[in-house]
Amino acid sequence: MNQTDTIGGQQFLDMFAAATDWLEKSAADIDALNVFPVPDGDTGTNMLLTMKSTIEHGSQNVNDNASSVAQAMANGALMGARGNSGVILSQFWAGLAQGLENKEAIDGNDFAAALAQASVMAYKGVSNPVEGTILTVLKDASNSAALTAANGNGDFLSVMAAAVSAASESVANTPTLLPALREAGVIDSGGQGLYTILDGALRYLRGEAELMQFRKPQIIASNVATTPVTIISHAKNEDDDEIPFGYCTEFLLKGKDLDPEKIRKTLSKKGQSLIVVGDDSTVRVHVHTLDPGEIISYATSMGTIHGVSARNMDEQHQDYLAKKKSTAVPVNTAIIAVVAGEGLAEVFASLGVAAVVAGGQTMNPSTKDILMGVERAPSDQVIILPNNKNIVLAAKQVQALTDKKICVIPTLNVPQGVAALLAFDYEADMETNCEIMAEAIKSVKSIEITRSVRSCKIGGLDIKKKQAIGLLNGTIVAAQDSARDVLIEVLEKAELDKAEIVTLYYGQDTEETEAETCGNEIREKYPHLQVEVVKGGQPHYNYIVSAE
Repeated sequence: MNQTDTIGGQQFLDMFAAATDWLEKSAADIDALNVFPVPDGDTGTNMLLTMKSTIEHGSQNVNDNASSVAQAMANGALMGARGNSGVILSQFWAGLAQGLENKEAIDGNDFAAALAQASVMAYKGVSNPVEGTILTVLKDASNSAALTAANGNGDFLSVMAAAVSAASESVANTPTLLPALREAGVIDSGGQGLYTILDGALRYLRGEAELMQFRKPQIIASNVATTPVTIISHAKNEDDDEIPFGYCTEFLLKGKDLDPEKIRKTLSKKGQSLIVVGDDSTVRVHVHTLDPGEIISYATSMGTIHGVSARNMDEQHQDYLAKKKSTAVPVNTAIIAVVAGEGLAEVFASLGVAAVVAGGQTMNPSTKDILMGVERAPSDQVIILPNNKNIVLAAKQVQALTDKKICVIPTLNVPQGVAALLAFDYEADMETNCEIMAEAIKSVKSIEITRSVRSCKIGGLDIKKKQAIGLLNGTIVAAQDSARDVLIEVLEKAELDKAEIVTLYYGQDTEETEAETCGNEIREKYPHLQVEVVKGGQPHYNYIVSAE
């Protein structure tokens, strides 16, 4: 990682412009994370539009003064804020601008302090702050940034990296804080949006601008037991009264001597999901109300209103439910997989699994956990990929607990699970798929690099505690101090002459730069191979490698 001690205003603008492009790539994916019954626009789209206004206004400031550029960006965020998430994002920018006041250039300490102020402003702007949302993610990111700066790592890049890492962990943890997310098995969409923005800025600073053009942001995997993107609806009695959602009402109020706190206090009695932010001349209002006319009338008594939007959420809700119903088409055969690590969960999701059950080595899911994934799968026929020898038996117990037809492919590791998925034929019946998937796992060679938990002698190897060890198809064949050296040794033993593709999944304790270096070494040593390096994020294993 290159050290970046300070940055100027234009570089600050450029990195967030790149972050906006990064966010645009996953805006639709973030929109799809919305699990709440009240349709309040689309989180990803609203945050993107807010960021575009932020960058547009920032670009009008041509000097390199960090303070003035940040203030211009904050003004743009306020003017272009869309939806609940967009208004909160505008407070993030207002706080950053306050924290960077009078700063010609920005170092890590400055940015950490500005993030702290951004968190304070964001919480202040929401009438009833809820944990497990974008607010929590921002708070956790700012706390980590402050800790890194306090420990003497005050260069900008180190502080930004700490903030992004903490944001990622915080997003994954949102379902444990918010029951609605936990029930649906997804993470908070606003928190995901903020993480994506910070991640994009960090990648730009690391010199990955060109690489970002060919990649897409990852959606953070939930820390809860299962992570299917599934909407869970509660049964409703016919006697229950329908509670109307009302109108999602937004506008920009301009005037003189405006008092945002007084406006917030008055409007708190007239609606829900209230956010009032701004200053004495410009105030952005977002509120859910049954009578938008009353809100607008009150606002016009203090000044002029602009960009008025009053969307009927009852109609949106019906459209939302209809869309979900129409898109939830049952498939002939669904697949669920047991996976540990957010990167691996994303890989399996991209290959078409209906649900991911979090688990693996040292964190084996129960039969009940796997059963939950089976019941959520949109089919009466379900194939289970355990991806670990200690989970196969638990998976086989599911058949006795469900009316669905179950087939367990005894995949013992992630490479076998991927091979089985790639062999799946959407036009074949379940019996045929079970046969071809079971056959496919025989053709893949799997390598796992981990650390020994104790000293021992096995297979002619004298292994020391905490030493790196390498397994080839489940058998320990190498032990050295360096995980990289073990990986190279095991690859030599794997006889890769007939292999065509090698995929290197690196774990949560392995730096991306180290993994990329290993990937380059493999390419040089085996020029006939197509080598892919993927962030697996798995615990305990530095590397999981498949050779096909």
